[in-house]
Amino acid sequence: MRRMMVGTAAVAALGFAVQGLPAATAAGVIRRFWPHLSGLGSPGSIALTFDDGPDRRSTPLFLRLLERARIRATFFVLGSMLDRDPGLGRELAAAGHEIAVHGWEHRNLLWRSPAGTYTDIARARDRIAAVTGEAPVWYRPPYGVLTTAGVLACRRLGLTPRLWTAWGRDWVAGRPPESIWRTMVKDLDGGGTVLLHDSDCASTPGAWRGTLAALPYLIEWAGDRNLAIGTLGAHQASGARTGRTQP
Repeated sequence: MRRMMVGTAAVAALGFAVQGLPAATAAGVIRRFWPHLSGLGSPGSIALTFDDGPDRRSTPLFLRLLERARIRATFFVLGSMLDRDPGLGRELAAAGHEIAVHGWEHRNLLWRSPAGTYTDIARARDRIAAVTGEAPVWYRPPYGVLTTAGVLACRRLGLTPRLWTAWGRDWVAGRPPESIWRTMVKDLDGGGTVLLHDSDCASTPGAWRGTLAALPYLIEWAGDRNLAIGTLGAHQASGARTGRTQP
């Protein structure tokens, strides 16, 4: 228990220290000093994660591609998006994908009060549990900015914050899938967690099309290296067995 309290205090202090930095910088600082927060897991696997959905215009296309590839992923959903289409959230869960919390609205935690932060995260967590029948485990803050209030809210709500080790910067429409892939692979290795987006609700309209087209590159790359692609939960669990992650 004392170890958990010390760890939480350290993460809270880190959240306070980086909360004024850009998202990419904040993620880089956390990856360097607290690699488990970035989703570091088993060196034999890659965690595939998507933010900002579910969106009826795009998410089903991702589901079909993942089904064909027999891959399960973690979807960090927005409560407001899930509330518009709870049936799609149930489809995600029924297909074996992991549903996690991205907040109720896509709003930087820097502009929220501690009470507002807690309410936003709790509302999304409760809606996910009501729709899927299972309480979520993970939380990822919008823009990757994890504040002290966010860390403390997660502790109260039984959520574990997780960021990423590689991303595709896929929120700009018209980017060729090859460009998204090159950005992604630059920081990608076995044990990493990939951030992509299955919705354009917080980005340029149509940006998800480049992401969808880039996914086969990731699947082929992982296959060539005998790396499994799966959910964050499976990735972290196998990482714990190999000593690559911390609680």
